[in-house]
Amino acid sequence: MSSKSSQKAWELENAVRLVDPHRDALYNYDVDEQKAISNEHPWRTDPHYFKNVRISAVALLKMVMHARSGGSLEIMGMMQGKIAGDTFVVTDAFRLPVEGTETRVNASAEADEYMTQYFQSCRDSGRMENAVGWYHSHPGYGCWLSGIDVSTQMLQQTFQDPFIAVVIDPDRTISAGKVEIGAFRTFPKDYKPPNSGGGDEYQTIPLNKIEDFGAHASQYYSLEVSHFKSSLDSYLLEMLWNKYWVSTLSQSPLFTNREYSSKQMLDLSQKIKIAEESLRAQARGGPRGNAKDSQLDKIVRDSNKIAGEEITGLLAGDVKAKLFNGVGAPAVEAPVR
Repeated sequence: MSSKSSQKAWELENAVRLVDPHRDALYNYDVDEQKAISNEHPWRTDPHYFKNVRISAVALLKMVMHARSGGSLEIMGMMQGKIAGDTFVVTDAFRLPVEGTETRVNASAEADEYMTQYFQSCRDSGRMENAVGWYHSHPGYGCWLSGIDVSTQMLQQTFQDPFIAVVIDPDRTISAGKVEIGAFRTFPKDYKPPNSGGGDEYQTIPLNKIEDFGAHASQYYSLEVSHFKSSLDSYLLEMLWNKYWVSTLSQSPLFTNREYSSKQMLDLSQKIKIAEESLRAQARGGPRGNAKDSQLDKIVRDSNKIAGEEITGLLAGDVKAKLFNGVGAPAVEAPVR
């Protein structure tokens, strides 16, 4: 598979759509229009005002490459763009020099200084896009907001609104072959959201993260994420893709993600053990209900997801072996009979 065709496949997998190739309207930035929108601030009266996020392919690829470079440590960066109705339009992203751990990122004074200098250099070069959000990674445990993330996002929405939080899981991106991404906004402190009925897309949450996930899930909501590209960023996207493609081609999802896969298996075994104990308690006369069935359904879905990712990794390794094993070796002549 060539670099061009693999780039096309990545764009199809992540539904990257080409905007008007002649006008590239999503990249047009009107300073007066953005000031007028900021002065009206309709999001202050409607906590659900923003519903969509459109991320350029260049920004998406930058964020994914940054997230993958962090390995098991969380990373953090900023996004630039504008507001268009109820939609955040993200045109670019850049990384921040922050210290990350396996559970959080800590922004320092150095990061604030870097960010100030970066935006000033953008202004000097004629790029007037504002900061519209921040992104960080959750290596191996899905796209959602932790308690620390919720506090950070609330602070940003208080002093720098409109602002959005984006989360990327690099481990699940490698396993699934599709970017695992989520975009979120927090509710005001005194706001009680109506029960949505759990309509959000299902995702696997590790057992040691479930409590943090459940404790703060009602404090924010997710936005619909879509991606776009234009004639303006085609060359830059091609240069970025060449680097991303070589890195992806030279790695095996099974080896690159072996620690993540092992954690997934261990987490699943613990969930099965808990479910088994619950069923035994129920058999001894404990409370009955749909909760146990729901728990088993989630375990089955987790199992199918892990199995699917492992099979995909095995098939990818088999294809690479058949394509590249023996490349460069001298051809073996057939024996003359």
